[in-house]
Amino acid sequence: MVELRKRKTPPPAAAPAAKKERKPSAKSAASKSKAPPAEKAEEKVEDVKEPEAPVPAADEPAAHPEPPATKANGAKKSGAAKGAAAKKESSTASGPPKVGDTVSLDGFGGEISTNDGNKTTLKALVDESKAGVIIFTYPKASTPGCTTQACLFRDAYTPLTSTGLSVYGLSTDTPAANTTFKTKQKLPYTLLCDPSASLIAAIGFKKAPKGTTRGVFVIGKDGKVLACEPGGPAPTVEAVKTLVETMGGKEGEKMAEVADEVADTAEKLDK
Repeated sequence: MVELRKRKTPPPAAAPAAKKERKPSAKSAASKSKAPPAEKAEEKVEDVKEPEAPVPAADEPAAHPEPPATKANGAKKSGAAKGAAAKKESSTASGPPKVGDTVSLDGFGGEISTNDGNKTTLKALVDESKAGVIIFTYPKASTPGCTTQACLFRDAYTPLTSTGLSVYGLSTDTPAANTTFKTKQKLPYTLLCDPSASLIAAIGFKKAPKGTTRGVFVIGKDGKVLACEPGGPAPTVEAVKTLVETMGGKEGEKMAEVADEVADTAEKLDK
């Protein structure tokens, strides 16, 4: 019996319980040991974020350069406005002239020729005139409407040139075709040949892509455009007639009668 009591006395169960308590302590110790690096990581994050802190500060100086930026934009806008104005000036200078414009005659309209084959320019014609030049344009020589127009200017030649204006007809016809036209209709003025339509285009009477608009163009000795308008045979003469009257030209009853008669003929031919 004594031996059995000795065997029951040693209770080793308490030892393993102590071991279990040590394990969580080890984990907590591990967690505690890991905590400092986390704090260090947070410090590092804060250290990294520190350079980002000036970002709002960077926004504040950005607000200060805004006035110069607006000035630069204003300068750009003003520069753009000046450029647009320059473009407008260049476009009006290069485009067809209007009544009241003063044309620089040097090189204007390029070189053309007379029905006799002599080379000339608008500048040379203006320089040769006393007060300026009347140029009526027509699509094709010896056609009904163009014949009417040419004869209208022929019959009104004396009163229309009373103020010193010189009369010319202008088309893309060849010198030979215009010479035949001039001779047959007994025209007292020279016909101008512009096969490339350079002068016709310059005064705004070139059709796109090809052809000539009937009209009349009058330019003074000083290069000022006195008349520039499209129209039929009679209206082109009437436009010059009105202009000559304002210039002080004297037109008699014969001029009025001829204009009325030719106007009626022109309307019939154009229909």
